[in-house]
Amino acid sequence: MRIVFFGSPGAALPSLERLLEAGHTIELVITQPDKPAGRGKESASPPVKEAALRRGIPILQPEKIRKDESIFTALEKIGPDIIVVVAYGQIIPSAIIDRPRYKAVNVHFSLLPKYRGAAPVQWAILNGEEKTGVTIFELNEKMDEGEILSQVETTIGKKEKAGQLEERLSRLGADLLVKTLERIDEVSRLPQNQALATLAPRLHKDQGRIVWANDAFSVDRMVRAFSPWPGAFTFLRGQRIIIHGGAPLTVPPSPPDPGRIIEIRKEGPVVGCGGGSAYLIERLQRENRKEMAAADFLRGTKLETGDFLG
Repeated sequence: MRIVFFGSPGAALPSLERLLEAGHTIELVITQPDKPAGRGKESASPPVKEAALRRGIPILQPEKIRKDESIFTALEKIGPDIIVVVAYGQIIPSAIIDRPRYKAVNVHFSLLPKYRGAAPVQWAILNGEEKTGVTIFELNEKMDEGEILSQVETTIGKKEKAGQLEERLSRLGADLLVKTLERIDEVSRLPQNQALATLAPRLHKDQGRIVWANDAFSVDRMVRAFSPWPGAFTFLRGQRIIIHGGAPLTVPPSPPDPGRIIEIRKEGPVVGCGGGSAYLIERLQRENRKEMAAADFLRGTKLETGDFLG
């Protein structure tokens, strides 16, 4: 097939690569504009753009796709068989969705209609889901509401972080995409059950503040869901500390005060949580510093039982 590919982050790369491996032709890549990133705020290109440049694939980066006439001109000139969308980052108008021979398809990292929106992987972990998956569906102008073409389910690992799960789902989705395109003429279109729909809105940095009054399992889900971005955080003596990993513990002999360090282990500090539970911090990071093992952090920072986080 002759394909126009819409995608931006690293999670879209496996689909781009698998399409090419399967013999499809990527005529054009449409991705988000370059944006400032990092401490120096230097301009950074989306990973999909960098991959397209390496392969010599033409690129367009519209600020607002609905208002950029160059997109419509390019599609008219190319005449693609289908548009494939993977984590592009803008709502695509029907004038683009319906232009190719086949309706545009999207690779979404959840089992639709659950977790429609920008952060399905993170919300699945936050809500304690045991399973998630990937859905290939036909786009319409509403958010993730199009008819389902195919799905694949997978179990979420008990210690799996959002970044790890998204990477795994991106590979599953790439394989499912290629298999679905092979059967595009015969595959059934299944309308989504609107009554079962849930939302997964984009996360913001300030949502990552850990509330130690929550039970340790909730804290653990937050740490995993906010890794690698935007990061679950707390405060130690007024300094922001990002928590990258740890483990919920069984109920201590007596209920600890939420946020109080109740034990210093070789792996890291144990912090009291709600419901008489506790959380062992194993990996952390001072703001604007590198991530490290909590054991290394303790060698350079004096902590004692009775100290408070938050």
